[in-house]
Amino acid sequence: MNDDGPLREARRQQRLMQALAGDINPADLQDWLRTPRAQQALGWRAYQANAAATAERALAAAYPTVQQLLGPASFAALARALWRTHPPAEGDLAAWGDVLPGTLADATSLAGEPYLADMARLDWALHRAELAPDDDAATTGLQQLASDDSAHLYLHLRAGHAVLCSDHPVHTIWQAHRDPATDRWAPARQALANAEAEAVRVRRQGWQTVVERIDAATAHFELSVLQGASLAAALAQADVAFAFEPWFIDTLRRGALAAVTTSARR
Repeated sequence: MNDDGPLREARRQQRLMQALAGDINPADLQDWLRTPRAQQALGWRAYQANAAATAERALAAAYPTVQQLLGPASFAALARALWRTHPPAEGDLAAWGDVLPGTLADATSLAGEPYLADMARLDWALHRAELAPDDDAATTGLQQLASDDSAHLYLHLRAGHAVLCSDHPVHTIWQAHRDPATDRWAPARQALANAEAEAVRVRRQGWQTVVERIDAATAHFELSVLQGASLAAALAQADVAFAFEPWFIDTLRRGALAAVTTSARR
């Protein structure tokens, strides 16, 4: 059997993707495409325009605060560049864009706005929380807290739960972009001038996502839990200012604890 047909088709599709990513000149595709050259040029321009628009829409959906901070034109250019250097690896565009915080952190041109990377991290945490599966079942395994060794117990927070510890006033900045008050920028400017560090918790509350500022001790404890530390290890690593009992009661009250298990995996 002659495999030239399937092999040629595979190479054609590979070169098309390389051209869309900007790795080769579209003119190099002329002998590989089936349509007349005039139609190729029109089709290619349509592909480029659609890719640029798709990239901007997908990234703006995940990073609305970053889009406001950068401005529409700069954000659109960033989206197109990211699409070229880090194209989607899967069909679900909602999963694309996770590299943006690192890209912003590494950009020397943005060194004067160091908070941008953490604002992107907060936006992405919110985006992932919105996409998290519904998780409103009753908390399981609570009885194990009274009988088992905490070195072999693990707390599991609800799907979509995330914590960010920043050297910048990320919650104040995030809130300013959603506050309708005319003087909403004043607290953010003051917090930036004071170089205030803030910790933020992102979680699901029913159908809604919630962003709330928390103290650093609470943030570090929850990060340990999210990273899979046992209860004993998380408590050993906790700041002296952290009080487990009030945290636990509040977490149960908010329905944020999904399970207590004897395994790091739920």
